[in-house]
Amino acid sequence: MNSKTSLPHTGEGIVIDIGTGDGRFVSAAARANPNKFFIGIDANVKPLEKPSMKATRKPNKGGLPNAMFVQAAIEFLPDEFDGVADEIHIHFPWGSLLRAVACGESAILASLRQAAATGCLLEIVIGVEAERDRSELDRLNIPELTTTHFENTLAPRYNAAGFETVEIRQLSRDEWATIETSWARKLSSGSNRLVTMMIFRAN
Repeated sequence: MNSKTSLPHTGEGIVIDIGTGDGRFVSAAARANPNKFFIGIDANVKPLEKPSMKATRKPNKGGLPNAMFVQAAIEFLPDEFDGVADEIHIHFPWGSLLRAVACGESAILASLRQAAATGCLLEIVIGVEAERDRSELDRLNIPELTTTHFENTLAPRYNAAGFETVEIRQLSRDEWATIETSWARKLSSGSNRLVTMMIFRAN
């Protein structure tokens, strides 16, 4: 895991995954897209240790020369990331990260826009189950995540932060269960979770 980084020049761009957890999405995507460079970011250092070690192995031993993992909070991304991201992904955030993106906190949106190159696609997938997650949603002071909230409250906040709306829609279980994250796999079993995808483009 790297606290300081020198980013490479790549032919097809740099992809940042925020709240990467155990890095499943970054690892799978890096293998499938060798011409892109993938960066997994998480505030918690512990889950980053294993994927980071694997990534630094030689390629013939499963290493990923086009992937790296960085410990950082979303509001304090390294200066080296300013304006470099061609894609930013946030999949199934929880805790303070969920509150930040589901409430459109201005400081967090400013940090995301600072990391984004012009034209960067920002994809956020939020999945909650109102009754099962009620205590956590109340603790985080997150409002009911209705279509109205996403379209009439959240979208304007992202727009004001420099991201134009591309698409906001609910995902079927068949769609969201295939997202390469451990959290998606865990939630896909016996869940009535409402999953919403928001896609924005940095302008």
